[in-house]
Amino acid sequence: MPVARLPIRLDDFLKLAGAVPTGGQAKALVRRGEVAVNGEVETRRGRRLFPGDRVTLFGATYRVTAHEARPGDDG
Repeated sequence: MPVARLPIRLDDFLKLAGAVPTGGQAKALVRRGEVAVNGEVETRRGRRLFPGDRVTLFGATYRVTAHEARPGDDG
């Protein structure tokens, strides 16, 4: 999932990737230990993610990649 501003918080990434519809749901899932980062359960919603990190939720894995900004691109 390309991200314009890195690092990005785990809860924000889950919303951006479309893995969850709301920040509240992201927060609850992380707190309950249902999210893994790079194969390890993560319970900190503020965990900072960098390019190459892998986030897994409900069997789906999302990879953090850098979005290359172009002139006129707002993010």
